[in-house]
Amino acid sequence: MLDLTRLIPGPYATLLLADLGADVVKIEDPALGDYLRDISPGMYAALNRGKRSCCIDLKSAEGVAALRRLCASADVLVEGFRPGVLARLGLDFADFPRLVVCSISGYGQTGPWRDRAGHDIGYIALSGVLSRCRTLPGVQLADFFGGGQQAVIAILAALLERARTGRGRYCDVALSEGSLGFVLPYVSGEAEVLLGEHPSYRVYPCRGGGRMALGALEPKFWSRFCAAVEQPSWVERQFELSLTPFVDALFLERTRDEWEAFLRPFDCCSEPVLEVAELAAHPLMKARELMIDGYLRTLPALVPTASLPRAAAPALGQHTDEILSAVFSAR
Repeated sequence: MLDLTRLIPGPYATLLLADLGADVVKIEDPALGDYLRDISPGMYAALNRGKRSCCIDLKSAEGVAALRRLCASADVLVEGFRPGVLARLGLDFADFPRLVVCSISGYGQTGPWRDRAGHDIGYIALSGVLSRCRTLPGVQLADFFGGGQQAVIAILAALLERARTGRGRYCDVALSEGSLGFVLPYVSGEAEVLLGEHPSYRVYPCRGGGRMALGALEPKFWSRFCAAVEQPSWVERQFELSLTPFVDALFLERTRDEWEAFLRPFDCCSEPVLEVAELAAHPLMKARELMIDGYLRTLPALVPTASLPRAAAPALGQHTDEILSAVFSAR
C-alpha cells in the first residue's frame, strides 16, 4: 500500500490498514516529508507505527517514473493532495486498472468547494456537527472519522469488489461529507434529549474538579439512579429541565472517584469522565489489551495486540533504498 498523505486523516487510515496486515509505504517529499514529525512528534509516532518511508521527488520526471513503478505492484494508493495535483504531475490511474485509489480531501474532488483550503474545525462546522457542540471538541472528529475511517471503509469495500471483478476503483473521500454521519439521525429536527441538558443524560461536575457522565435514558436506569441517591420523587422527572440544577448540586457533594464507586453497584449507565492521561492505567484498557508500547491500539481488534506491527514510526526516507531497489530490480 502506497501512502502519499501526511498529518492526520490519511496516516490514521493507513495505520488501521497496517494493523490489519497491509505493508504501508509512506511516499514522502525529500525536503519536507510528513511535517507532523515536527508539529507533534508524539502524534506522528502514534499514527505511523509499523510503516516504511520512501523519499521521492514527484516534481521530477524520475520521481514520477518511480511512483509509476510502485503503482504497478501495489494494491492500494492513498493520497491527500488538493484535487487534480496528481493528474497535473502526469499520473494517470487508468494505466493501473487493478489499483484501488483513495483520494482524501476536504470537500471532494468535484463541486464548487473542491479547491478550498480547510481544517477540521471548518469541516465539522459545514457538516452541522459543530452546531451541536457546546464548545470546540478536543479531538479532530473530521480528520479521524470523517476522513480516515471513511477512507478505510471505502478501500476495504473496493478491495472486496476487486476480488470479484478484477478491477480497481477510485474512491473520493471528503472530510466534510464523512462528518455528516455524526448528524445523520438529527436532520429531521425533532426534539431530543441527547444534548446534555436533561438530568438523566448529562455530564456532572463533581467536588474537586472531576466529572461524571450519566446516561440513564431508559426508565429502569433512571429509577436505579434515583434509588441510589434516595430520591424517589425524581423518578417521573427524568426529562424535566427544572430538575437539572438539583442534580447538579447533588453531584458536587462527592468527588468523581467517590461517585464512581458509589454508583457502580447500581448499574445505572454512569461512568467517570477520564482524562487521556488516565487511560493506560484504567482496568478496562488493561483487561482488553488496548495499549501497545504506550500508545492506544487501533480498532476493531481483528489482530491481537501482541501481533500488531511494533516498529517505530520511520524517519524521513529511512527505507528509500530498499524500496526503490526492490521495485527497479523486479522484472
